[in-house]
Order: sequence, then C-alpha cells, then structure tokens
Amino acid sequence: MGLTSRTTVYALAALAALCVALLVWLWPRFAKPGPLHVLGRLGAIVVTQVTIVAAFACAVNSSYQFFGSWNELFGNVDTAPVGVTQAAGGNGGGSVNGISSVRGASLVQPAGDQQLSRVSGLPSGPAAAVGRVESVKIIGRRTGVVDPAFVYLPPQYFQKAYHRMRFPVIVALSGYPGSIFNLAQHLRVSQTAGELQSKGQMQPTIMVMIRPTIAPPRDTECVDVPGGPQTETFLAKDLPEAIKSVYRAGHDANSWGVMGYSSGGSCALQLTMRDPGVYTTAAALSPDYRVKDDPTTGNLFGSGPGRQARIDAHDLMWRLKHLPVPQVSVLVANSKHGEKGYAETEAFIKAVRAPMRVVSILPENGSHNFPTWVREMPAALKWMNDQLTFPQDVVPRHHAKKTTTEAAGRPSPSPTPHPRHGHGSVRAEGPVPSPTATAHR
Repeated sequence: MGLTSRTTVYALAALAALCVALLVWLWPRFAKPGPLHVLGRLGAIVVTQVTIVAAFACAVNSSYQFFGSWNELFGNVDTAPVGVTQAAGGNGGGSVNGISSVRGASLVQPAGDQQLSRVSGLPSGPAAAVGRVESVKIIGRRTGVVDPAFVYLPPQYFQKAYHRMRFPVIVALSGYPGSIFNLAQHLRVSQTAGELQSKGQMQPTIMVMIRPTIAPPRDTECVDVPGGPQTETFLAKDLPEAIKSVYRAGHDANSWGVMGYSSGGSCALQLTMRDPGVYTTAAALSPDYRVKDDPTTGNLFGSGPGRQARIDAHDLMWRLKHLPVPQVSVLVANSKHGEKGYAETEAFIKAVRAPMRVVSILPENGSHNFPTWVREMPAALKWMNDQLTFPQDVVPRHHAKKTTTEAAGRPSPSPTPHPRHGHGSVRAEGPVPSPTATAHR
C-alpha cells in the first residue's frame, strides 16, 4: 500500500478505532493492582495513542503530500540513472509520453502519475487550445539528484505560429516539507497561470512546479551543504539546464523567474540574489530572509573557519548591507496581521537599494496558509509577467522541435515582446479582495 493511498489511510483509521475499542474492553482487566497491570495500562494507552496519531498524520499527508512514498518518509531517495552525465546537445524532435525528447540521455524523463490525477482544474481538451501539464522527473547532471516536477505548457507552445518560439519560464517552489501536489492542487499554479493567460493578463509562460526538498525528510533550505545535498546547484544550474535541453525555454536570464511560498519563497529570494545570472525576477510569499540551522535542517553550513562566511552569504539582510546588490526585481508578500514575518519584510524592503528593485503585497489580514497565498497568486504572477522578457531567440529552423498536437484553426498572431522594466514604478494588482501592493525603489 502506498503512503498516500486511501487504502493506507482507511487501514490506519480502522486500526486506530480497533485499538480504542480494545482499550475500552480490556481496561477492567488492567484495573487490578500490581506492577504488571500498571504496565499493561500504560502499554495500552501508548499503543492506542500511537495508532490515532499515525492515522491522523497519514490522512493529513495524503491530503497535502508532504511525503509521496514510504522511501521518502524514511530518507531513501532516488539517485540519477547511470549514464546521464551531460546535457544532450541539439534540439531533436519527437515525443516520449507527451514529453519532447532530445538526442542522447534526457535530463527530463517521463514519470508516473505523481498524484497529478488528483489535481482539480487541470487543462482538459486539445493542448493547442488549453495547454498541458506534464508529470516528469528532473535529472541533475552535476548533483545526481532526481526530483519530481509538474511542467505546465501554455496552448501557444503547441500552436504552429509559435513552433519556433522559445517561452519565458517561472519556477514555482513548494515550502517544507511540501510537494509538487501542493503547488498544483492547493496553490493552483498552473490553473491561475492558465486563467491569466487566457484573459490576456499574462504572456504565454512555461510553469515548472518543483520542490526544493531534494533529500527528504531533511530540509536543505536551498543551500549547498558542505559534504551533503547540493540544493542551490541543482536549482540554479541543473534545473535550468534540464528544462532548456528538452523544452523550448528562453536561454536568457531575463526570461527566467522563480517564486515560492514559505521556505520556497525564501529559496526564491536566495536564488535570485545569489544567482542573478540565472533568475532575474522572484516572488516570495511569506518568506524568511535568513537561513538558520534547526532540527529539520541539521548542520547546513559545516564547521571550521568558513562556517560564518557561509552563514552570512545566506543572510539576505547581511548581503544587502555588505555586498553589491544585483540588478534583479523581487516581490515580497506578508500580512500585517496574522503572520509573524511582517516586521522582517518591512526591514527587507527598506534595505533594498538600486539597482535592485522590490515591490510588496501587504494585505491587512492573512495567515501562513494556502488561502492567503492563493489570494496573492494572481497579483504576483501578473507582476512577474511584466518583469520577464518574452525571449527573442528562436529555435533554428533545421532544429525546430515537433509537437504532438497540431494547432486547431487559424494560428494565433506573433507574441508581443514585453521589455524589462528599468524605469518607473511597478505595481502588483490582485483580484477582489485584492492585497495592496506598493512599489519601492
């Protein structure tokens, strides 16, 4: 039985109910005096409590997909297949289970369902009309990481008028211990992007939903741990390389953005400020601005004389004060009442200086939860859309990739380039009730 299957949830719930019934039935026998009966009472209580907690935890995990399998729960994660040692060259045609293929060993491989069938509101119909969400695994050439992902491809990706065009990319990161299911079902990344694009409020964009927890159950906080998981390298180097090798994604940093919620939002800021040559735009919903060791992370920064330097390098406030700021644009969101990070967000906003730019979404009330982040998503995506440039590079004619679905009807007109905003104010606007967004230079 799978960890997230309903069979497992029902079985644990039945076991918990059985333990409660047995406790009630056997309690009179344990009520007699004597050390053995005392131990019997304690043992019965402990077993009953453990089964109840296990059933509850399994039900919550089934809903939110914190851990997708028993192996993940116990820290046994996949490693890269032997033979995947470099990005494939060229831009081959064809498809594998709906995934565009490249010559050689692919860094993006077809995956199983990965709970995608449980996600509501996904595109239904011809890909050229509504787009498509693909379930894949990303292979890290440098790190050896194998990480699950969902990739949303907009309708234009499959239309003849766009068959040589590359598309901007937004990487969406889950919090800890989160999953790609949370991004698709609870944050509704692809559904929101598809709706905005259909209304002309967002340019056609590839959305990559992925988790930064590459070594579950450990929280690596987007850090290259000395002698341990190399999360930053995977997200800043392996992931873009893999996506570009398979999909028609923009090659310039101005067409790449990253967003996330909770620790995923912290990671989005870290990646943009530490790797501005890869990501130039970030949207962080309820982030932290410093990375610290805690029981879920273990020792992230190693020991020895270089430890403090590594800690400082992942402290965004320290970076703003002591290092040259990168030419990037970031959005930060935090509720004035209901979230504990508002003061830190205000301090971060005040610390930002040119050429870096920051905007904020600061609703009066909210919580550290999905309903709050879902409210902020449309405003965040529309703002990111204004920052990202629709790539001007095109796939060479002799390497033009084929698609599995032909465009229906008259082709759409060519996309209008969106120049990167270098001057003037920036404002993110949300739906009603809309979070307030303020521009800061």
